[in-house]
Amino acid sequence: MWKFFHNLFKKTPQEAPPKIGDAELLSPELLAQIQAIQLRVRHQVSEAMAGEYTSAFKGRGMEFEEVRTYQPGDDVRTIDWNVTARSGVPFVKEYREERELTVLLVVDVSGSSRFGTSAKFKHEVAAEVAATLAYTAIHSNDKVGLLTFSDQVENYIPPKKGKNHVWRVIRAILRQNSEERATDLGAALDYLGKVLHRRAVVFLISDFLGTGFDEALRRLAGRHQVVAVNISDPRERTFPNIGFIELLDAESGQTLLLDSGSARVRDQFKKLAAKRSEELRHLLAGMSVDLIDISTDKPYTNQLVRYFRVSGRPGRQAIYIGY
Repeated sequence: MWKFFHNLFKKTPQEAPPKIGDAELLSPELLAQIQAIQLRVRHQVSEAMAGEYTSAFKGRGMEFEEVRTYQPGDDVRTIDWNVTARSGVPFVKEYREERELTVLLVVDVSGSSRFGTSAKFKHEVAAEVAATLAYTAIHSNDKVGLLTFSDQVENYIPPKKGKNHVWRVIRAILRQNSEERATDLGAALDYLGKVLHRRAVVFLISDFLGTGFDEALRRLAGRHQVVAVNISDPRERTFPNIGFIELLDAESGQTLLLDSGSARVRDQFKKLAAKRSEELRHLLAGMSVDLIDISTDKPYTNQLVRYFRVSGRPGRQAIYIGY
């Protein structure tokens, strides 16, 4: 039932921009959409949000920077006894956090992401979430990379720094035309395991409607810090009473006639949705993968900030942030 539900109240997504040879031109509509996302995200990524992010994701350790003269209140354990003995004046060692991290955004652009019954499609919200995470990471001088996937790896952009790089990330998500493609998260995670050699923070941004990705995710989570960002639409959780409707699966093309006027059908759908959400949460918790639930009809910034605030706590278990 989940797959069939995805074209209910379906909007008409924007067509892919035209191509000339290997170069892809951006349509005026897509260009305006990218610019609007950039403006919103830049406004949202405040100093406070960036600070929460920095506290949540620590660097690889501490690196020696210099020695300086001892000041009252300094920790005596930091005294450099060799320099102190040579100079006759107490000196202490100073360290700085080796802060630079690699952040990898893995974004689902399959057919089911082109669905929405509120102001935005799921893939548009995914682009904004990815852009917010990218800007926040780059604000902290971290590297950001992107992998988009459907039933195959669509695009891979290696981690890099710079605000211009964020533009490229947003553009790569929005211009992807995978409306009728299925989902293979397992293949995307296997590919990522081959190209991502240094430990990274990996954000999986998807609706997680596919199956068969358990083992690939378990392998990836064993090497990297993985955070699942589950994006859903309110009509995937509750069914409206609008009589007989024909549902079209955006990924397979199959159709199903359903009586939404039946209270039993609506109740069964709601229970199945809740069960699926609980199963996903249980699966991810068993792999120590954090989960952030984001709905297309609700602001997502608060969800991210809430996650950043609790993520850095020592000895924590898998985190769940609901909407």
